[in-house]
Amino acid sequence: MFVNVNAHPGSQPKALGQLGELSRARVILSEFKYNKGTEIFGEAEAADYIYQVIDGAVRTHKLLSDGRRQIGAFHLAGDIFGLENGTAHRFTAEAIVDTTVRLMKRCSLEHVAETDALVALDLLNMTTSNLRHAEDHMLLLGRKTSLERVAAFLLEMDRRLTAAGVMALPMSRRDIADYLGLTLETVSRALSHLHGMGILGFLGQTQRQIVLLDRVRLAELDL
Repeated sequence: MFVNVNAHPGSQPKALGQLGELSRARVILSEFKYNKGTEIFGEAEAADYIYQVIDGAVRTHKLLSDGRRQIGAFHLAGDIFGLENGTAHRFTAEAIVDTTVRLMKRCSLEHVAETDALVALDLLNMTTSNLRHAEDHMLLLGRKTSLERVAAFLLEMDRRLTAAGVMALPMSRRDIADYLGLTLETVSRALSHLHGMGILGFLGQTQRQIVLLDRVRLAELDL
């Protein structure tokens, strides 16, 4: 289920994060709330919109022919996603938790970019950032051990999520496993091993709140 929060251009938010000001008067914006687990767009659907996470978290994934799921990326508050180089989405996007997302028409954004060099530069930077993430993810899946993969994931989330010394993960261990190309049991063993090494600590019963106690040793594992 999703709810249209704001479809009126006169009450648009003050900032667009990575897209800067983005000539707000020329780009129509809408905001929607998606409940946990709700699909935002599906694979092969028309890529008519570009999305930005206002609060919450989104996962993009593909289902393989044998039913396995490969998560391509996690999108957190402020992140832009759904920017495609073709006319259709290559992944399915779902809300990991209750999430608010801002939508902007792709054609409107492209029209603004034709005459606004700053917007065009923002789009180029987003494209290269997505490419860099895809290259890093490919290296992680292809060449790293299970412990190195979990260490790399924690370092990534530490950069993106940690506040007041605590890393509050919105995703489940199953999500982490499907992102890293590992089994749930392997991820759990790796986290327990890091805990036993004194590199991280857990807060709360769900163990989704993590405190990194030794970032230097964790970084040494991410070869």
